[in-house]
Amino acid sequence: MNGSLRETLKNRRSCYDIESRSPLSDAAIEEIVDFALENMPSAFNSQTTRLVLLLGEHHKKLWAIVKNALREIIPPDKFAATEKKVGSFAAGYGTILFYEDQKIVKGLQNRFPSYADNFPVWAQHASAMHQLAVWTMLEDEGLGASLQHYNPVIDAKVREEWSLDPDWLLVAQMPFGATEKRPEQKEIQPVSARKRVFI
Repeated sequence: MNGSLRETLKNRRSCYDIESRSPLSDAAIEEIVDFALENMPSAFNSQTTRLVLLLGEHHKKLWAIVKNALREIIPPDKFAATEKKVGSFAAGYGTILFYEDQKIVKGLQNRFPSYADNFPVWAQHASAMHQLAVWTMLEDEGLGASLQHYNPVIDAKVREEWSLDPDWLLVAQMPFGATEKRPEQKEIQPVSARKRVFI
């Protein structure tokens, strides 16, 4: 890591001004994905998270799918702003798709019926940990990223385009790329109002 974990977590922000270049090789980006899959926790060690790394033309194709799907549901007079926003993601270097394998989730529900309602929630927890880990490692390497949620309107087309398992449930999309422009400081609510300590 280039910085301390605390410093990197502090610097990790939503970056929308990303470019189609990367200080890392494609292989190094794939290693980040592999590291997250190998080391992030999951309930019952179920390892439900699935990641899809899209680079080059595959990355561009994803955001074309998003734009076309949104064009069908957003009024024409309001589409320009949406198109600009989607274009900012397409301008990046790549995208990571975060999925949760529902076949495993349902299998756990059948095996442990007393926890059945919890397994979908716990799968979301696992996904969130993968998202934060990947995002933090990208930040540490000088790549800006953000987390997007265009599911479920793009799910079927994305599944078809890359022949993905129908049991995989799309949770989020993370476009990333090199960035020179850092986000403005965000407002942080006082920690004292958001915690309780009992000693």
